[in-house]
Amino acid sequence: MSRRRKFTPAFKAQVVLALLSGTKSSAELCRQHQLSSHVLARWKATLLERAGLVFMSAEQRGQEAARIAELERLVGR
Repeated sequence: MSRRRKFTPAFKAQVVLALLSGTKSSAELCRQHQLSSHVLARWKATLLERAGLVFMSAEQRGQEAARIAELERLVGR
């Protein structure tokens, strides 16, 4: 039985950026890093979905985190 591999966020970003820049194809990256095409597609979707968060100010992220914490507290009741 094989163990799951864990990848760092930096590694995932590096692989997806190589895909998006067109330097390597999806198949090449999957072969090179022994990844499933589904995993790479999920990483790409996650990066594209959350790309806007990079440009949020620290204050905006703090307000959003506080709101999420409040909602989680309410759901926990």
